[in-house]
Amino acid sequence: MASPLSPQTITCKAAVAWGPGEPMSIEEVQVAPPQPMEVRIKVVATTICRSDITLWESRGHIPIFPRIFGHEATGIVESVGEGVTDLREGDHVLTVFQGECKKCRHCKSDKSNACETLGVEGNGLMHSDQKTRFSINGKPIYHFVGVSSFSEYTVVHSECVVKLSPDVPLGKISVLGCSVATGFGAAWKIANVGKGSTVVIFGLGAVGLAVAQGAKLRGASRIIGVDINPDKFERGKIFGVTEFINPNDYKQPTQEVVKEITTGGADYCFECVGNVELMRTALESCCDGWGMAVLIGVPSGKMELSAHYGPLLNGRTLKGTLLGGWKTRSELPTLVEMYMKKEIQIDEYVTHELPFADINKGYQLMKEGKCLRCVLHVVI
Repeated sequence: MASPLSPQTITCKAAVAWGPGEPMSIEEVQVAPPQPMEVRIKVVATTICRSDITLWESRGHIPIFPRIFGHEATGIVESVGEGVTDLREGDHVLTVFQGECKKCRHCKSDKSNACETLGVEGNGLMHSDQKTRFSINGKPIYHFVGVSSFSEYTVVHSECVVKLSPDVPLGKISVLGCSVATGFGAAWKIANVGKGSTVVIFGLGAVGLAVAQGAKLRGASRIIGVDINPDKFERGKIFGVTEFINPNDYKQPTQEVVKEITTGGADYCFECVGNVELMRTALESCCDGWGMAVLIGVPSGKMELSAHYGPLLNGRTLKGTLLGGWKTRSELPTLVEMYMKKEIQIDEYVTHELPFADINKGYQLMKEGKCLRCVLHVVI
């Protein structure tokens, strides 16, 4: 029998998606206590990521509903499960969709951040026991990538959170849980962009602009943004974009435009949309010999990439990245520290702030391309 001090089930409000593309419904849900090696978090702020929309619409993906989305968030540990030793009630944390067990082959290697134990959860259930911690009147409600931050309380594996110092503001920094860390790391860590190089970024959302910031800090001399939304061009300059290409302004394919203005192709190209045709365009926009195309976007439709072997045979490299290559618990704190020292921009990615109840408005703003990141303030 549980002792009086054991965590009990909490009833709170959450934004539940009942079916693909259906508006979120604010419901009262039951959140079970954390199980061994888990923590229950009181969510303070959460942001809407493009992948929240892609999987909500279930384009090209297996639909898992009813579900609570959300994975970029900050909050306060409310209770801890058995075996958790490095976190305690009251700790401030940042959630991440991929953990770091520090024990598996990948966690021990300096070549990977793909934890074998706590990789991206894809079936809507918790890693530990393949069950859900959410329910409504006994009906299971599924998780999203092990986080589900569109809820006043959520349960997360303790090795899928980053502990924050109490002086770190719990709000806009939630974007470091996915988008900004992913883009920044793709340029800074995965590509290791060289000084004086030419970079082309396909897609100027939050991820693409984070690539621009990382490339700028690495010393890139030309950072070319490619997007069909001209409204993003001025904002791109804030993060280091020096030139812009709107494919709709040209009759020839974008890769030919890039090759023409770069005299043979870019040193680095980053695909930040999740379009497989654009991925091929990125590869073909690279120069021979050393050009590198880095794939970041999550596909929302066709998922098979086909490309001619020629560019690869001629020395180009095609790479993929998840969360920018960062080991979550041991390396993401470095980005938090850089933010606190004002060495990197974070707040500038947040263009809208809304109360949690307006989550559907936030989704619409994202779908229409009217915002980079929208912070939802979760008031309990």
